[in-house]
Amino acid sequence: MASNQVSQTAQQKEMARKLEEYIEKIHYSDRYSDDHFEYRHVILPKQLLKMIPKEYFNPDDSGVLRLLSEQEWRGIGITQSLGWEHYEVHAPEPHVLLFRRPKNYVPPAQPQARFKDARRK
Repeated sequence: MASNQVSQTAQQKEMARKLEEYIEKIHYSDRYSDDHFEYRHVILPKQLLKMIPKEYFNPDDSGVLRLLSEQEWRGIGITQSLGWEHYEVHAPEPHVLLFRRPKNYVPPAQPQARFKDARRK
C-alpha cells in the first residue's frame, strides 16, 4: 500500500511539473481593436488542452471548449489584466481562445483603507 501511495505522489508531482511547463508556454497575442473593443487571442499548448477538466468542454463531444468564466480561464493558467472576457472559441483550432474587453477599459477603483484618526475621541 505504501508503495502505491509513493507512486501516486510521484505521478501527481510529475503532472504538476508538466502543467507548470505548459502554462509557461501559453502564447498571448498583441492587442488589436475596433471602435468598441480591444481583442487578443490566447493560444494554449495542445498538451495543456488535454489536461483541462472535461466540464470545460461543450457536451457534444466536439472537443471544443465552451465559453469560460474568468475564474475558469484563470484556473487553467491564463493570466491577463482585468476586464477581459472569453467571448469566442475558434472551433477549427480549439486551443485558440478569443478574448475582448471594452476599449479604454478602466478597472474599478480599489477601496481605500480607512484608518481612524487616533486624535479623535
